[in-house]
Amino acid sequence: MSDGKRILELDRYEHSLLLHSLNEQRNQMLKEQEPTDAVDAILLKLIDALIARVRRGWGRSEER
Repeated sequence: MSDGKRILELDRYEHSLLLHSLNEQRNQMLKEQEPTDAVDAILLKLIDALIARVRRGWGRSEER
């Protein structure tokens, strides 16, 4: 597998769904006394992810 970065575009609902799903997975792993390091790292990235602002103007094409 490539070591390159992946970029996901998520709306608010998808971001929230992913966040809650990962948190549920982490809670399940804690119950089973499994290490949560990988899930913790992904959760932190998801929480700290920047919100990209989309420029929209009158009569402008989104393609530049």
